[in-house]
Amino acid sequence: MLFIALLLHLMTVTMTLTPQYDYTARDYLLLNCGLALEGTKLADPIDDFDGRRWYTDAHYPNFLPINFSNISTIATASEQDASVNRIPYMSTRIMKSQFTYTFRVSPGAKFLRLYFYPADYSGFEKSESFFSVTANHFTLFSNFSAFYTVAASSNSSKAVRKEFVINVNETQILYITFSPSPNSYAFVNGIEIVSMPTNLYISGDNHIKLVGQDDPYPIYNYTALETLYRLNVGGHSVASTEDTGMYRVWDSDEEFVVALGYHTPHFVDANINYTTGTPPYVAPRIVYATSRTMANNSQSLDWIFPLDSGFYYLFRLHFCQNQHQVNETKHRVFDIYIGNQTAEKQVDVVGLSGGRGIPTYRDYVVYVRDLNVRLSKEKVWLELRPNMKTRAVYDIAMLNGLEIFKLSDPNGNLAVPYPELRFDGSIESPPPPNNNNKKRISWHIILAIIVGVTSAIVVFSILGFLISRRRQNDSGTSVPKSSSLPSDLCRHFLIAEIKNATDNFDEKFVIGYGGFGNVYKGCLDNGTITVAVKRSNPSSKQGIREFQTEIEMLSSKLRHRHLVSLIGYCDDKNEMILVYDYMANGTLRDHLYNTNNAPLPWKKRLDICIGAAKGLYYLHSGTKHTIIHRDVKSTNILLDDKWVAKVSDFGLSKIGSVGGTDTTHVSTAVKGSFGYIDPEYYKRQQLTVKSDVYSFGVVLFEVLCGRPAINPNLPIGQVNLAEWACGSCEKRNVEAIIDPNLKGQIATECLSKFAELAYHCLREQGVESPSMGDIVRSLEFALQLQEGADTEVDGYVYPSIPLIINDDHEISEVNGTSMTISRSAKLNNVAIFSEIVNPLGR
Repeated sequence: MLFIALLLHLMTVTMTLTPQYDYTARDYLLLNCGLALEGTKLADPIDDFDGRRWYTDAHYPNFLPINFSNISTIATASEQDASVNRIPYMSTRIMKSQFTYTFRVSPGAKFLRLYFYPADYSGFEKSESFFSVTANHFTLFSNFSAFYTVAASSNSSKAVRKEFVINVNETQILYITFSPSPNSYAFVNGIEIVSMPTNLYISGDNHIKLVGQDDPYPIYNYTALETLYRLNVGGHSVASTEDTGMYRVWDSDEEFVVALGYHTPHFVDANINYTTGTPPYVAPRIVYATSRTMANNSQSLDWIFPLDSGFYYLFRLHFCQNQHQVNETKHRVFDIYIGNQTAEKQVDVVGLSGGRGIPTYRDYVVYVRDLNVRLSKEKVWLELRPNMKTRAVYDIAMLNGLEIFKLSDPNGNLAVPYPELRFDGSIESPPPPNNNNKKRISWHIILAIIVGVTSAIVVFSILGFLISRRRQNDSGTSVPKSSSLPSDLCRHFLIAEIKNATDNFDEKFVIGYGGFGNVYKGCLDNGTITVAVKRSNPSSKQGIREFQTEIEMLSSKLRHRHLVSLIGYCDDKNEMILVYDYMANGTLRDHLYNTNNAPLPWKKRLDICIGAAKGLYYLHSGTKHTIIHRDVKSTNILLDDKWVAKVSDFGLSKIGSVGGTDTTHVSTAVKGSFGYIDPEYYKRQQLTVKSDVYSFGVVLFEVLCGRPAINPNLPIGQVNLAEWACGSCEKRNVEAIIDPNLKGQIATECLSKFAELAYHCLREQGVESPSMGDIVRSLEFALQLQEGADTEVDGYVYPSIPLIINDDHEISEVNGTSMTISRSAKLNNVAIFSEIVNPLGR
């Protein structure tokens, strides 16, 4: 009874002291990291400037790793800037090696806020801290420096506050890992976790307008968001305690608006009427009561935001029409442009919201194209311009609030490494700001030397190339010199170096065979680098064109964790040789069938499929031009020593359209490998990204079934894997085709999702098959289902997969779990495959 009375007392005190918000967070945690002990007693919680109560992280030992005292230390800044609040910035936890916080929270989306104050702590220089941070499988920072972030910031703040939106699945655990870079340390001053209403920002059912594209963009619950800008447009900054219960900070837009002089009316007496479509927690009243409108002599209302290239961004624009004279539709109509592209025409706030004083918002996704290997920020314009065609009564655009979020890429990455990657992939740390003229002069001298040496190398390289070309022309060689191709990122080997690396192409070093020729294991640079050497076979049907394509693709255009890296090439003395990073675990096929290797467990197979899909997704969507691989198969998916999947062999690849253009296919002769060729591509000779999707679907069934794409030793109905596996899916007999080595390893829900995905990849009509982005998301979801089944907590069972039913689909069942099957998707490829003259393909 005493315990119950005490609990009721604490609840009463909490309700009395806590402001009443429009939303009450289920999870609300404030950690003042590194707050010291007071003797043998834990430090008491401390209130910050806004009256929010912070606890030391040592108050919750379950949050910390077991050996936290050995791998971390606590410290306070020797001096604290007057502009920086004491809480949570007065103390810090410094990590000398990888350090993971473990938080058990409720399932659903969470705000994760990290606080950093780069100061000189005892024995630790602020300029020497570089580290990475992950939250579950999302990468939030990579080689991050709070010190340089502050130095590069345009505002006067001496501290860094970063906010992310992370969805926690049914495991109910949020892992936050800090990993110091080599010879460095990590630190954090504060950690805040606040839950949010379902579907506030993340909803797979909410397909958002993708600016510049016809297709919408879904933001699924396995996407992470980073808050970049949250603005009370036309008004003052809004403190976290003035928010609607999620403690968001709304800044003024003054820093980003293009020109001054815009009217900023503040309707103090505005009656804001929230709706079910825009509940009270979406944005605080003050955001909808203030706005910025065009000045009378302006043509538009504009803001500029620096954004990292190579990412998708969510723009949320908040509107509420409060002017008494603007109370009907078509009174004020304007167009919205983002990144010089039309986001939406004829936006009528009264028409959208339903009346004056009713708030609403519009979401748009925009892609900031990566043209320079993520070495720069792009200035992205947001422009609101009156629509003159509607002849609105008031030709003045307006905006109340704005939120901009970066969306994680298919790798779960939100980070741009700082210092940023150079073109050669190395990292160059900038020197800390220094006012010493002597040091500045020395840097100028060093820069001049570097430029001079680089210029000399370029000149001598050109001369050497011309001399070499002259000699080759004199000898009558037919191999064009690939030195003219982009080779600044890869080495140009002499044949003597290659022979030395492979012991003169000794057969004992052969590790693979292909249509191009043999692949040898070799050692370069006195045995310090292990490589794979692919040497062209003179009798091969692949030749100069494939050789050039491979070099051109990998040396200049493609850089990705899940693409094999080209180290260099050799075109010396009529040779055509490619040198790659050595993949210690060979090809995916080496671990599936006809092998002495131990069979891969199911979850490792899933991880490999996800990696390969991410590599292909990068080819399709992550470069300036769409790149179609054209030879996706299990032998072209390589595995490094850590079992990371890397897509290889770009000799047949084709460059497609520039992103956003209307061109959807490349007309070309059919090439590829028997058993993997897309029937639609074969019949029409029109290559699309969906041709890769089809081939990858075959690979998925290889992984699930543990058998080759074509096996002529089997009965006629089973020779072709795609036909046989899809037939089994339609007959609800997936269990019968699973690799016997996987029996008992695959959760029912995971099997259903995986088989459904593979089946849909093999649709005869490419427009009906998923994109590579959809494939990545579906595979990651399948992995979540498997992990959920493997780590089932408290009897929790994952819900069955939701059905999508329409007139074009039948419902079938896989192991008791329903899946959708398009009537038009049933395969009949026997005639198509029998028409291929050369079954050996490549």
